Amino acid sequence: MGVFGAVFLMISVLSFARAAQRLIEQTWELAPLSVRNTRNGLMWILGLTGYALCTAALTAFLDGGELGLVAKVCEVPVTTAFLVWSGRVLSAKRVAWSDLLPFGITAAVLSVVYAVGAAVYLPRLFNSYATRYGVVGAVFAMISALFAAMLVMVGSSALGREVRDELTRIRQGHRPSDHEVRRQWDSVMEQTRSRWHTAREQISRRPPKDPGTGTGTDS
Repeated sequence: MGVFGAVFLMISVLSFARAAQRLIEQTWELAPLSVRNTRNGLMWILGLTGYALCTAALTAFLDGGELGLVAKVCEVPVTTAFLVWSGRVLSAKRVAWSDLLPFGITAAVLSVVYAVGAAVYLPRLFNSYATRYGVVGAVFAMISALFAAMLVMVGSSALGREVRDELTRIRQGHRPSDHEVRRQWDSVMEQTRSRWHTAREQISRRPPKDPGTGTGTDS
């Protein structure tokens, strides 16, 4: 790796750290710190390196099956601790540890689910893209895998924030009135019935299939 490659790698890593910082700030509705949080960003990059080495060691020592379920399950507490610490560092300690815990647990569990699915599907995706597009197909497959992984993190962040807010409301004794709960439930049921009736009408309007040709009678 030459000097240009090293510089490009450093810029990419810093950009990734800044993107993770923006994710935390936007999820928790914090004022953006931008370059003022660079020191914490560098600290997070070191922590990310340590996390990668730790999970790699767990996979190497505990990966006894095709899907590596044992290693992935053991990674859950490690991933939870790393993500909670990440939120604390990247937010410049503006979010409490306890508030970040739902996000860490949710993201860790969903990451394991994604990793198991990726272990099954990604090899087929790589082979398919490489056969269709050649060498650049592997790049397309890698981009797809990274996009899905980041989608898991963004969804987990939003879900963790909602869980934290709901737990806060429960602890404070805030809950909607029975009338409001009943109104929302009736609205959901009415929408479900409407969609069900619409689906039944669309199915009933379809012409029956001809047993001999497998097509509709009108054809």
